[in-house]
Amino acid sequence: MLRLIGLVISIGLADSLNPTTIAPALYLATGERPRERVIEFTIGVFLVYFLGGAAIALGPGQLLLSLVPHPDHEDRAVIEIVVGAAMLLAAVWLLRHRERLSERKPSEVKAEGRSSAILGATITAIELPTAFPYFAAIAAIVGSGLGPTRQLILLLLFNVCFVAPLIGIVVLLTVYGDRAGQILGAVRGWLHEHWPVLLAIVAAIAGVVVITLGVTGLARPRTRVGAFGRRLHHLIPGAH
Repeated sequence: MLRLIGLVISIGLADSLNPTTIAPALYLATGERPRERVIEFTIGVFLVYFLGGAAIALGPGQLLLSLVPHPDHEDRAVIEIVVGAAMLLAAVWLLRHRERLSERKPSEVKAEGRSSAILGATITAIELPTAFPYFAAIAAIVGSGLGPTRQLILLLLFNVCFVAPLIGIVVLLTVYGDRAGQILGAVRGWLHEHWPVLLAIVAAIAGVVVITLGVTGLARPRTRVGAFGRRLHHLIPGAH
């Protein structure tokens, strides 16, 4: 369970550096009623992401799990290695395309006349079908063999990590009040220019952590060799 918590936190924090959610939150933070609007936005993002993930994990995820043998610790370790490798590849892609990505202008946030919660929910609902890090975390959670209650707790933990930057903005607005707008405006400009590199670094660190969890999982004494493990165990150095 502790290994899975580490994996969920690693992917959740890496996924949290998402300009699709951070940029609108920073925009709201420099407007009228900033703290209230960012809180509403954060709630909208959190609810849609959590409920969407829960629907996938407890619906199609459980159906797929019922069609395959119950995964053992070796199968879960292989899933962790695959997830970590995917995060490293994503980090490399971000670094290679960092200049083109940083040149993109952030989309204008037109929040006038609408609830910030609805804005956050709408943005997240559009983003959810392409949320590949989230799908990787869901796959690891579903493949863990834990019961529905523990799976929901892990999804809750992931989503708390995902909205951590938004919570940080709320904290800054609470602590610094009117001065926070100037600080967050500078942060917004810096992130617009450097977010691909920052996200690549976090994704690379998270990928290394997740791969380490997987490799150490394969190194544990085996009680039963799983289907994935039988096919890939010999490919992992030091896992015998």
